[in-house]
Amino acid sequence: MSDSPGPVRTLRGRNRITSDDPADAGMDARSRIQQVALELFIEVGYDKTSLREIAEKLGVTKAALYYHFPTKEDIVNSLIQDRITVVAELLEWARDRPRTAEMRLEFVRRYSEGLHRGNRHDYVMRFFERNQTVVNTLAAGEAMRDQLAKVVDVLADPDEPAAVRLRRSLAIFAVHAGHFILRDREPDDQKRIEAALEVAEDLLGD
Repeated sequence: MSDSPGPVRTLRGRNRITSDDPADAGMDARSRIQQVALELFIEVGYDKTSLREIAEKLGVTKAALYYHFPTKEDIVNSLIQDRITVVAELLEWARDRPRTAEMRLEFVRRYSEGLHRGNRHDYVMRFFERNQTVVNTLAAGEAMRDQLAKVVDVLADPDEPAAVRLRRSLAIFAVHAGHFILRDREPDDQKRIEAALEVAEDLLGD
């Protein structure tokens, strides 16, 4: 076990990171590293944060951290890949369903639910907001952009008028915009989510 203070401990020989903090209940080692890294990336800056500093805040050895993530880029890629996986499942759900108004509404609701699942959404959005250059240089970032195009295809029929396609496409961006636009005006996260979803549903209307 690490001699460093704090609720996190490392089991030698197994490179496992666990936490005794009740707030981290159910959070595995990978998720715990992601959360701590995000906090440092936002507080200190991505470029100014080292793996050593992440390990120190976790209260573990660098070897334990390297076992899960050899580089900072690997941590960011894992965050993006987690999101890609969630959206891929949603796209699979929509794949063989008729493109009805009801289906589009359900798609956007599920998209919002997946986006805000867990307690990490605010950290991830703030990181993406402040580190677009980093995200854009990673292969996972390009994959996320390609996937977003598929999401838009679900909402917008290519045979419909351009204005209709644009409005429906903006629905998915409204789900994200609630975080950036309302963050300083509405402190209640749930109210921001509901407001963004209401706007997105309006945009989907014919």
